[in-house]
Amino acid sequence: MDYEGFKKEILKMSDIDLSLYKEKQMKRRIDSLIRKNGYEHYEDYVQALKQDSGLYNEFINYLTINVSEFYRNPDQWEVLRDQIIPMLLQRSSTLKVWSSACSTGDEPYTLAMVLNEYMPLSRINILATDIDAEALRKAKDGVYSEKSLEKLPEKYLKDFFIKEGNTYRVKDELKRCVEFSRLNLLRDPYPDGCDLIVCRNVLIYFTEEAKSQIYMRFNRALKDGGVLFIGSTEQIIMSAKYKLTPIKTFFYVKDGDI
Repeated sequence: MDYEGFKKEILKMSDIDLSLYKEKQMKRRIDSLIRKNGYEHYEDYVQALKQDSGLYNEFINYLTINVSEFYRNPDQWEVLRDQIIPMLLQRSSTLKVWSSACSTGDEPYTLAMVLNEYMPLSRINILATDIDAEALRKAKDGVYSEKSLEKLPEKYLKDFFIKEGNTYRVKDELKRCVEFSRLNLLRDPYPDGCDLIVCRNVLIYFTEEAKSQIYMRFNRALKDGGVLFIGSTEQIIMSAKYKLTPIKTFFYVKDGDI
């Protein structure tokens, strides 16, 4: 079995189309993981994935590149808090927010804490999605290491977490603000009517064709005047093609339908 055959098997097993990821980068990662687990051939590894759920979960987690932390790139969160959210609240007193590749939950919980500067927790409802079921399980558990919280403002840590030994647990009142669900950005339907979509440090792993498809779908998922917040390693080339206008670095506002 060659890499093309491996991609077809993974698509059947997981609904993940590896053809839409940058091939050189992804193949290198997968080959490294296969060797680490003691396999030499794609075929042997595929058979093992089918029989061993632990190995399969490890593969999906590795594939979806779950690098996440609270308040990652603090300057960008401050722009969101001080400029973007007040702008959105001028249009509506309630906001529909989608964290579209939420990984282990660091991002949507951060969103809820920032939104709480403007409204009570009872009015905050964030949809948080990811392709990785194991990451979503961790997100729902809401237990984090000190390292993942080191950039979080002290006020948020004090107000929203309970220290348990060397870990911190998200308080239930914050958990209730976030609804976690599995969603594949490349295949599944998107929510609509969003005021804010957050998709950070994920699209860099996709091909240009896949990114273009996602940007068009983000446009359709946003309300007119809604905002897309992307990661510090990303920018949208020819964003006007997607009717997305840059308003701040890493923030784009929808200015029409495609």
